[in-house]
Amino acid sequence: MVRITDVARRAGVSPSTVSYALSGKRPISDETRRRVEAAVRDLGYRPHTGARVPAGGRQNVLALAAPLRPGVHTPVVMRLAVSVVTTARAHDHDVLLLTQEEAEEGLTRALGTVPVAGLLLTDVGLHDPRLPRLRFLDSPSVLIGVPANPRGLTCVDLDFRAAGEACVDHLAGLGHRTVALVGSPPEVYLRQTAYAHHLMRGFTAAAARHGLTTSVHPGDPDPATAPRLAERLLHEHPPLTAVVIHNEPLLAPLITAFEHLGLRVPADLSVTAVCPDDLATTPPVPVTSVTLPADELGARAVELLTQKLHGVPVPETTLLPPRLTERASTSRRTA
Repeated sequence: MVRITDVARRAGVSPSTVSYALSGKRPISDETRRRVEAAVRDLGYRPHTGARVPAGGRQNVLALAAPLRPGVHTPVVMRLAVSVVTTARAHDHDVLLLTQEEAEEGLTRALGTVPVAGLLLTDVGLHDPRLPRLRFLDSPSVLIGVPANPRGLTCVDLDFRAAGEACVDHLAGLGHRTVALVGSPPEVYLRQTAYAHHLMRGFTAAAARHGLTTSVHPGDPDPATAPRLAERLLHEHPPLTAVVIHNEPLLAPLITAFEHLGLRVPADLSVTAVCPDDLATTPPVPVTSVTLPADELGARAVELLTQKLHGVPVPETTLLPPRLTERASTSRRTA
């Protein structure tokens, strides 16, 4: 099969220039356009069926399946969705947003209402029931999340395993020996949502490497549950000196709950989190955190999908490296 890279090599230009010449999205010199068109004719290149077509053909629409299931933090999903829409418009695509719970059959039914050029999926499970259908769809797809077996798929996400490791490495480096993970809501783990499991595995692997005493606690996102959770953590682990929080709604309430129990942050308890930067800097004591890059993930997913639409080879899995920013909520263990 002739790829866009073959056309680019024949015309002596980059694959992106071929894409612009075929789509008309950006100005291309007449000479360059003629070389690209000649290479297309000579090689018999045909763009992916999902690529932009003349008026009256397939619609230039991308679908974003972002189900708002229980336990999903809606502000982060919406931030990602805005990034997808903004980046898609820069590539001359519109976006169809699907927020309902859609399993394999439901996803096929939903996509049947509007012809789409490509599909983006969020809230990916380790064994997501939607994945088998993706292999038979006419449209290419990109997952924002990494399932247990990503073979034959295109995935992009924060490296959540490395994020969990980074938080533990930071705390261990400060001398902390007993660390708890307050993780995603219970239903997220029950659905085997990939990001939550990847982070938990990174947390436990790093803790084992450092010889730490740890525990994992799924967290109810209701802020009213924070006092009871803080009490339980201290009751089960009296020597607790550090907490990793991967549950955005609980971040500030849990810090407040610990303080009401007499623990000062960071003098008595160090806190790290995996969350957007604006949430980490909101509490009175800014929180050391690994950035949750929703904007970057949305943009990168659209870029990968656009490349697939134009026949450009893309990696199977793209993991964004974690970026840990040290703030005032962590300090060296003194006792």
